[in-house]
Amino acid sequence: MTSSNSQSMKPATVAKKLGIYLPATPQEFQDSSISREEFAELQANPPEWLAELRRNGPHPRPVVAHKLNISISGLARGGVEEALTTTEITELLQAPPQWLVTERATHAAVRSEAQRVKDEAAKKAATKEARDNAAAKRDAPKTSKRDHA
Repeated sequence: MTSSNSQSMKPATVAKKLGIYLPATPQEFQDSSISREEFAELQANPPEWLAELRRNGPHPRPVVAHKLNISISGLARGGVEEALTTTEITELLQAPPQWLVTERATHAAVRSEAQRVKDEAAKKAATKEARDNAAAKRDAPKTSKRDHA
């Protein structure tokens, strides 16, 4: 899977970029470096093993956290240390344990606060820009009809 005149990536990097759990990949994938062209090909035309991993897992922790709508830290606090399959994730979502309910509420509150801070910063920036524009207009040299003649 290696091209000699192209940049290559380690299997762990490629697995992370593809959102798959490296230990669940074929041994050939784990043992080789992947060129950027091969990576692009994997994304464009995934082989059956890759499509199956994406569909059914096991999924790496970032994917599990995303599917459960919690943070990776929330997974750890909930005691989830291993990769989960799509079926296991679905079971957790259908009958959420208390830790998952708590983590989802915490994650939603954190996202809401982050959005509030972002909106506030944008509002301050817009106000400052308007103030700066008004000051620039006020301080600009005045022209009169005589200046144009």
